[in-house]
Amino acid sequence: MTAIIIGVASLLYTNWLTQKMAREERNKVELWAEATRQISSSKNINTGYINFLLEVIQKNKTIPIILVNADGSINSDANIHYNETRKEEVLQKELIKMKERVEPIHIDLVDNDYQLLYYRESSILRNLRLYPVIQLIVIIVFIVVAYFAFLATNRAEQNQVWVGMSKETAHQLGTPISSLMAWIELLKMKDVDENLLQELERDTSRLERITERFSKIGSKPELLPLNVVEVVHSAVSYLKTRSSSKVKFVTSYDETSCIEAPLNAALFSWVIENICKNAIDAMVNEGSITVDIKEKEKNVLIDITDSGCGVPKSNHKTIFQPGFSTKKRGWGLGLSLAKRIVEIYHNGKIFIKWSEVGKGTTFRIILNK
Repeated sequence: MTAIIIGVASLLYTNWLTQKMAREERNKVELWAEATRQISSSKNINTGYINFLLEVIQKNKTIPIILVNADGSINSDANIHYNETRKEEVLQKELIKMKERVEPIHIDLVDNDYQLLYYRESSILRNLRLYPVIQLIVIIVFIVVAYFAFLATNRAEQNQVWVGMSKETAHQLGTPISSLMAWIELLKMKDVDENLLQELERDTSRLERITERFSKIGSKPELLPLNVVEVVHSAVSYLKTRSSSKVKFVTSYDETSCIEAPLNAALFSWVIENICKNAIDAMVNEGSITVDIKEKEKNVLIDITDSGCGVPKSNHKTIFQPGFSTKKRGWGLGLSLAKRIVEIYHNGKIFIKWSEVGKGTTFRIILNK
């Protein structure tokens, strides 16, 4: 903001200064014209005064001037650079420019004759006019560079927070998971329902997978050519068994088809789960979630549509920012994490394809094959 104020102040000051210099140059040209007029009628003027008038004329070293006779022919010129072979051509072009920019000075001569004095501003004045514009451009470039540097620094700080939080979470989960595994082995020696043990093992395995996901944040994950349908279907199947019976999952793809893309299964299934859990919260645990997978020539499109409350258009981009949440609980990291995994780790895209308040939302994921 300070830089802009300085730039604007400089522009205003330079504009005032150029106007003042333009008036000074006009005065010099008028003095030049008056000296020319008096020399032309120098019958009763002493030699010393004529020398003074000639000196006035010769003092002008910066302002381009063309003196035109009454018949339109060029009488003389000053401070215009040209090759002698192109003198007439250059002077005519300069004269046209001068006629467009300033009013000529009328010089009355003897015997009702007259001359017209044309001129244009000096190169010093032209450069002075350009200075504030160049200065503003430099300031704007500086602001843009500073802005992007700030964004990069801010993004780097966010990355450090992400990595630190993820690594610490993975570390903290390690100990209770090990204890749970030991308790499961102990329960196997007791007379415990086998189905119950299987569910405990499944959830413990699930916790191990979550720990693995958190440990991968911050490091470049290994992407393998995997079946997108299989990875998505596995995540949806898990959520079916862990969601309310009032939530209906609809899969509009062939479960047996094979569509390969470079994936990290542990992280990408997390994306599907985060979007679906967000949809379940938006539907208040009642409604339908439709998952569709389409294969294109170079991409794989995954659409997840819910029948929830919808997202206002003003929130279509901010919904992916860390901390954004319409819920009273949670940190608002689910969709932000999903965006990070898709766009940074898988070089894909994720965005809201469609949403209408009160009707639902469709999230689209685009993966490169």
